[in-house]
Amino acid sequence: MTRPLRATPPETPPRDELDITQFIDGVAGLLGGAANVIMQLSTRPVGYGVLESTVDSGKVTLHPVKRLRTTITYLAVAMLGTDAERADYRAAVNRSHRAVRSSASSPVRYNAFDPSLQLWVAACLYWGAKDLYERMHGPMDEPTADAFYRYSARLGTTLQVRQDMWPADRQAFAAYWDARLAATVIDPPIRAYFEDLIDLRMLPRPIQLAFGRPHRFFVAGLLPPHLRDQMGFTWTARDDRALDLIMRTLGATQALLPRQARLFPMNAYLFDLRLRRRLGLPLV
Repeated sequence: MTRPLRATPPETPPRDELDITQFIDGVAGLLGGAANVIMQLSTRPVGYGVLESTVDSGKVTLHPVKRLRTTITYLAVAMLGTDAERADYRAAVNRSHRAVRSSASSPVRYNAFDPSLQLWVAACLYWGAKDLYERMHGPMDEPTADAFYRYSARLGTTLQVRQDMWPADRQAFAAYWDARLAATVIDPPIRAYFEDLIDLRMLPRPIQLAFGRPHRFFVAGLLPPHLRDQMGFTWTARDDRALDLIMRTLGATQALLPRQARLFPMNAYLFDLRLRRRLGLPLV
């Protein structure tokens, strides 16, 4: 059984001359949230780990507001936090993860401390962040893309992923990504979970009616085609043009906002984390 690594501070990748805040689009960046969850959970051990979890306090189906807070806080502390903040959040997440392991009746073996599964989740977060940024603002140049990739290792090393597990460069990552993505399978129980997530069934009925359909549009459009097909989504060239226009418009709007507005809500959740640390309140 995989156990948590020693209680050492999260590894920090070599720093590039990169202002990571330039690549954070705050509220607009949340559009890719559900699509990214589908990517992560399409690896069966991750999917069943979430589906079978006995940690009710972390379930989006039961506590959607808290789950949003803890997820965005993780992204904020991983990308913007200090080493001490990352270490503290890692310890808090570790406590929640201790109960997340497969049982004798589970379809697959899993353990939340498995660094190879965490690597896949981090890879999905990186891929989704880069995809959203480039849809909104256009392609990164090669040096910037390389620097952003190296920095994004923090999405994994904030937990149990070792720095040497992060693929060495973008070419190595592409090979890893293509192989892992091709192997993803969405089982019927996981698909049913996704359908509830897409239709926002954890939220009040008026929100479902108002936002469920547009949410489904963004989820379908932001999934890799392989997973879109597995979900049974229909996606046309017209849909693709519409999504492209929406994302470029959002990107142009985001570029006009002052820095703190662009960073919202990640900056707000990072402030919340810092306040919780100061007051000794639970971080997760």
